[in-house]
Amino acid sequence: MPCTPELLSGVSLFEHLDADDRSKLAEVIDLRSLAAGDTLFKTGEPGDSLFIVKSGEVELYIKDTAGQKIVLTIAVPGQVFGELALLDMGPRTATACALSDTELLELDRGDLLTLFRKTPDAALGLLAAMGHMTRKADELLRTRVSRNANEEANENLTVFQRLSDWIAWFSGSLPFLLINASWFITWICINTFNLGIRHFDPYPFGLLTMIVSLEAIFLSCFVLISQQRQAEKDRLRSDIEYEVNVKAELEIAHLHEKTDQIHAQMLERFVRLEKLLAKRE
Repeated sequence: MPCTPELLSGVSLFEHLDADDRSKLAEVIDLRSLAAGDTLFKTGEPGDSLFIVKSGEVELYIKDTAGQKIVLTIAVPGQVFGELALLDMGPRTATACALSDTELLELDRGDLLTLFRKTPDAALGLLAAMGHMTRKADELLRTRVSRNANEEANENLTVFQRLSDWIAWFSGSLPFLLINASWFITWICINTFNLGIRHFDPYPFGLLTMIVSLEAIFLSCFVLISQQRQAEKDRLRSDIEYEVNVKAELEIAHLHEKTDQIHAQMLERFVRLEKLLAKRE
């Protein structure tokens, strides 16, 4: 179905074209319509054109080795997709499916060269679309199952949380024990024996008792904060282990399917061989 200049006027990729150029480009650009649920192309299919969403939404997704669906992005009006296969003449790297009734503008390689000759600025729009897809893929790779619970838990730490972790760690160390023991012994000796220093906290050492109590309260709070963070980290680790187990289960099921397919193919070949041997006999 041919395109009209009015349709091109609302697309950001063609905003630098004048009316005459849009009219000429509209003669070679095709307008495609998809119903909700229709598949535009699948992963691995040859591609020789890119698409611009005029209206509707298109979901771009891939499937990993375990058969899990990974949504790369949802293209909305004005966005470009399918440009990689057009630029490198390779197969499609994702599957495109319409989420709703959709209208698309389709450009093949010749149309794209014509557009770039008319308005080189349009190439920047295409590069921006490719950069958006690359950033999206990077984010998906970063957040996939292979994650480190310690790294993820440490990414959003505040200064107070880091300080709490350090205090909780230091309070359980040998230097902390030695510092407190030295401090208590020095305090008791100064306030018990006649060392030429005024006894500012005589027996039963009420000031020392208050200071130690306050120290215990604050240390308990810091330790509880640190333990709460450790519990959150353990929950995150459990979630990651669950995702890994699910992926392993899907991978095993996928291997079983492959084994069953190989078994069925071998049985078919054996049957054919038996028939050929029977004919020769």
